[in-house]
Amino acid sequence: MNKRSLLQFTSSWFCLTALAGLLAACSQSKPTFAAIDITGAEYARDFNLTDHNGQPRTLKDFAGKVVVVFFGYVQCPDVCPTTMLELAEAKKMLGKDGERLQGLFVSVDPERDTPQVLKAYMANFDPSFLALYTTADKLEALAREYKVYYKKVEGPTPTSYSVDHSAGCYVYDPQGKLRLYTRYGSGAAPLAADIKLLLSGS
Repeated sequence: MNKRSLLQFTSSWFCLTALAGLLAACSQSKPTFAAIDITGAEYARDFNLTDHNGQPRTLKDFAGKVVVVFFGYVQCPDVCPTTMLELAEAKKMLGKDGERLQGLFVSVDPERDTPQVLKAYMANFDPSFLALYTTADKLEALAREYKVYYKKVEGPTPTSYSVDHSAGCYVYDPQGKLRLYTRYGSGAAPLAADIKLLLSGS
């Protein structure tokens, strides 16, 4: 091999080594979440709702916290209470960091879920969690923005209906950016681990 060829080979080798190192660094820096990573999604970016205390709320109100948003309704027999209990358990698992978690329950049953009903419901899970609501017409637009499905299913009486709805949670980082989608029944421990990653700046 002549001198010129040797220099070209050496240069190419260094470039490949540097590229391999860069790729390895990138792969190491990317966090591994238990939930579905939807960072950069162009939907579910914000909301303008009222909490169960009558206070207007947007995502900006919870800056510095990881925010978990779940759509449901108070008379839901299983999915909603299970999800909220898991969220409350995840908060306990975080210890002191639990103070930087905000649970939000968005009602898809504006007809029955009054502020008083929602406030009493949240008391079953964690005093810091908030229930949010809006009018029926605005709820439709919000559901489209969040890609949430909900449908009223008539019952034996006018007030005994149920509501079919999506069962996952949206998770925002402390900067208010949408990062994760958690499926129903994923468990409190994986959720707590994901929240801890987001709180650490991942």
